[in-house]
Amino acid sequence: MVEAVIWLIAFVAILFLCYARWEASVSPGLDKVMPAVMATRGENRLVWSLALAVLGATTLVRPVDILLIVILLGLVGLIGMKLLSWATRKANS
Repeated sequence: MVEAVIWLIAFVAILFLCYARWEASVSPGLDKVMPAVMATRGENRLVWSLALAVLGATTLVRPVDILLIVILLGLVGLIGMKLLSWATRKANS
């Protein structure tokens, strides 16, 4: 129960800060980090603020879970890229 309350407080705080400072810092910061296709250009303020709030609150409350998920996704991506590379080499030869 305490974990859920802490998560909700963190979620609301991050959501408020992202939404309030969207034009000044969040949108330009996202545009620098994201590829051109995913750049916000000042649009989708609520969607990006919600996504950042969920990720931020979850990272604050359960950092080990987030770290393990990132490691797992990295391994799956690496294996997928190796399999794709192997398949294209087999198809070309």
